Amino acid sequence: MSKFMRLVRFLAKDGFTYYGDAILPHGGIGDIAKAKQARVVVGDIFGRYQVTTKIANIQRLLAPLAPRDVRTVRCLGLNYALHAKESGMPIPQYPVLFYKPATALAGPADAIPVHPVAQTAGLDYECELVVIIGKPCINVPESRALDHVFGYAVGNDVSHREWQLQRGGGQWSLGKGFDGWAPFGPGIVSRHLVRDPQALRITTRVNGNLVQESSTADMIFSVKRIIAFLSQGTSLLPGDVIFTGTPRGVGMGKSPPVWLKDGDVVQVGLEQVGTCTNRVEFDCNPAQTIVAPWLVRPIYNVSKRPAFRRLL
Repeated sequence: MSKFMRLVRFLAKDGFTYYGDAILPHGGIGDIAKAKQARVVVGDIFGRYQVTTKIANIQRLLAPLAPRDVRTVRCLGLNYALHAKESGMPIPQYPVLFYKPATALAGPADAIPVHPVAQTAGLDYECELVVIIGKPCINVPESRALDHVFGYAVGNDVSHREWQLQRGGGQWSLGKGFDGWAPFGPGIVSRHLVRDPQALRITTRVNGNLVQESSTADMIFSVKRIIAFLSQGTSLLPGDVIFTGTPRGVGMGKSPPVWLKDGDVVQVGLEQVGTCTNRVEFDCNPAQTIVAPWLVRPIYNVSKRPAFRRLL
């Protein structure tokens, strides 16, 4: 069974949706978002699968995990020392954990939809290293924690500070869990390609301007420590997604604060992985119910173009 190196999920130009192993352009380009082709992957990505010789042309990169393959979305707050300092908060003794609903996940080029209740001052960005669990584990020691990693991606923990800190009843999920507020990708880089997840440059640009630049070396709790901590008495399962916190430079930490607005383009990047580029779009028609593109699940059929059904 061949192993993927850079797993992507994409809409191909032939009209089908595939998993694939991204083929990077020549010239030393390491950003998965630049890939135009991928070798099709068939089978269970967390079990028995095969990277085939079939090459498909990429029309659009999607969220790198299909809805059926996602278990939970765990997130850490205040996990970079300099971010805790800019937030005026002490270094946490234990990881600060909150959850996002699976409907928050979105693709690397999807719009960030902003519901009218969040169209006020306080909309913020957070670039983050994202870890995907590939093998079940419980009570795993740090020494073996990385063996359970499927791969790494970059994500944006979109946040609304007023809903997070003032209207959320002390719980952060409300201000961070709106639909589409966790774009990630542009693919999943195998753990075998990332020798040290604590030595990666991570950045955010807003409308082309660099606003966050740091290294995962500034993380208070390393990836292996996070996995060991979260697995204490709690099973981590294949398809669990973990956002590991953001470095300094968020809009809330600036003086005065700088909030995202309608039309802003946010690009988060991670060394050895690539970039997600997402445009902020205010919902101007709150009376209309909108089903996010991520919620449309393909029904795979090798003989026909994919049919789709909505997850309600």
